[in-house]
Amino acid sequence: QLQLVESGGGLVQPGGSLRLSCAASGFSLDYHAIGWFRQAPGKEREGVACISRRGGSTKYKESVKGRFIISRDPTKNTVYLQLGNLKPEDSAVYYCAADQTALQGACVILETHFDYWGQGTQVTVSS
Repeated sequence: QLQLVESGGGLVQPGGSLRLSCAASGFSLDYHAIGWFRQAPGKEREGVACISRRGGSTKYKESVKGRFIISRDPTKNTVYLQLGNLKPEDSAVYYCAADQTALQGACVILETHFDYWGQGTQVTVSS
């Protein structure tokens, strides 16, 4: 069974940091582009970052550039999203997703490109 499981969310003060993990079972993440998305209450889900197969390329939503870093660890079949300098507007449920048809070296932060999704992890930024 193909499965993605996010973890690492929680409550953090503004300016704080968190590291989200996206672990896969039943398939290798190394052959998929991986994206992180988020959805805040009352808002549509939006793309945050993506990383290409083998990690050669990354992309970020403009508002998180310089604060978030996406990376992968093939030995753990896991992709990470390091969240830094967090702001209240970063509060949302964060989802990871896998794109099995992405070309090597490419990724696109669009929901329609992604085939498998995790259940999400809550990030709340509040003092």
